[in-house]
Amino acid sequence: MSTRVSSEGRFKTWDGTELFCRTWAPLSDSKKALILIHRGHEHSGRLQGLLEMLDLPDFWAFSWDNRGHGHSPGERGYAADYLDLVKDLDAFVSHVCGKHNIPLENVAVVANSVGAVTAATWVHDYAPRIRAMVLAAPAFRIKLYVPGAIPLLRLLEKIKGKAFISSYVKSKMLTHDPEQSKAYDADKLITRNIAVSVLLGLHDTATRI
Repeated sequence: MSTRVSSEGRFKTWDGTELFCRTWAPLSDSKKALILIHRGHEHSGRLQGLLEMLDLPDFWAFSWDNRGHGHSPGERGYAADYLDLVKDLDAFVSHVCGKHNIPLENVAVVANSVGAVTAATWVHDYAPRIRAMVLAAPAFRIKLYVPGAIPLLRLLEKIKGKAFISSYVKSKMLTHDPEQSKAYDADKLITRNIAVSVLLGLHDTATRI
């Protein structure tokens, strides 16, 4: 793949928060775009390899770090409501389409895991007239190893309010490539915690979708 021109910046989302984002410019004059959504716990910087493997140099590509992730502000792993992340996606697409004069009909969304649920929820609830959506391993069902975990988490949130749990996700669960596994483990921007509000919202929203 030919080298793209990449840049970093910020955009103002629906509640005024400025989130970190990345842009990969195409090699030609183009009005087609990919919106890449990172996995839970991760950040947009880890999508560079995916973009290179897709090998679509004539597309704009855009991504952002979820609030509380990567270079974006906020307590690590936290959002007051999972649906805030869906609103962020809607705001981001509006931002990049407006800034680069890209028709929504020329946008394709590529999303993985928790990001795939965010994308599916956005398409279901907002009905945007995008070109395509690709969902990789969407987290429509979350495997929680403790029996009765969801009721217990609801009780914890009711008693404590803001609460977090540590992720059980290990690099060996995500890839069989030892180099990719090593890169995941060494990435200091990966957020290991997840807010109970996000986890419960993800569970309820994925069930609805």
